[in-house]
Amino acid sequence: MANLDPMAKVYLKLYSQLPALQMMEPQEVRQLLAQAPIVEVELAPLSIIDNRRISIGPDSEINVRIYTPIGEGPFPIFVYYHGGGWVLGDLETSDATCRMLAKRTGRIVVSVDYRLAPEYKFPIPVEDSYAALKWVSENATAFNGNVTNMVVGGDSAGGNLATVVSLISKERNGPAIAAQVLIYPVTSLSYDANSYLEFQNGYGMDRDLMIWFGNHYTNNDEEKHHKYVAPLVAADLSNLPPALVITAENDVLRDEGQAYAERLKKAGVKVDTICEQGLVHGYFTNMAIFPERIKGTISRIAEFLNEIDHLVNKLGFNIKE
Repeated sequence: MANLDPMAKVYLKLYSQLPALQMMEPQEVRQLLAQAPIVEVELAPLSIIDNRRISIGPDSEINVRIYTPIGEGPFPIFVYYHGGGWVLGDLETSDATCRMLAKRTGRIVVSVDYRLAPEYKFPIPVEDSYAALKWVSENATAFNGNVTNMVVGGDSAGGNLATVVSLISKERNGPAIAAQVLIYPVTSLSYDANSYLEFQNGYGMDRDLMIWFGNHYTNNDEEKHHKYVAPLVAADLSNLPPALVITAENDVLRDEGQAYAERLKKAGVKVDTICEQGLVHGYFTNMAIFPERIKGTISRIAEFLNEIDHLVNKLGFNIKE
């Protein structure tokens, strides 16, 4: 039997009452999730929460939400990409978690509302995410941000986008990224890791649902092996930002997250890893059910980022293992 946190059992019981999402069309799933009752959750106190619409190209705009902690600043920056399999989710999905991240890490959190598949398939969510990073880098001083200490992160598909943005920024000589915080990231679309077999049904993120996400995100099977879709296949992972890779024990994505962490280590990247025991996919942005476990994870993220702060102050962005 799987080791499950008591609240994970509650979550899975509630989740089991939903229809099989992979048997529905994306718009149907979005409408279903939008009907869920609003639950009051703890909202961390902040100085400013600013919704903006930013230009990311000649004819394209997306929304971002900027969370500024209480204090003087300028503040280091955390660019955050929400989860949802590139198909679901928005700024509200991770709102309570982003508020807590800003308060507990003392960073301005910029949450990015990249465009979603299947209306906007790969590579559009990737390019949106990278364009948002560049916008943050170019406009940080306008919202009291310190661009010399900027990290990227996200959960699930958002964790995937954070890994990919880090790759792209290295390859295109883009904005300097001090660290990446990857929370149960998608790093492969092969769906064949041991954790996929162990947790393929009944743990919130079924194997068939992950396949559904991947099929809606990509234009063809060949793209499932592109390094900007599946960064685990990238040939060169050297000279990437230090990473904190967080996985959930009972999650189909557990093993590929750990595999990516190992590949980063072998490439000479400084890596810390955490496997959150008893937890399941999706916990990190579910403040209604997992508030204490989210607080615990964010405390560990804060510890990691404190180390990054010291290294940035001492070494700049040339941080090696």
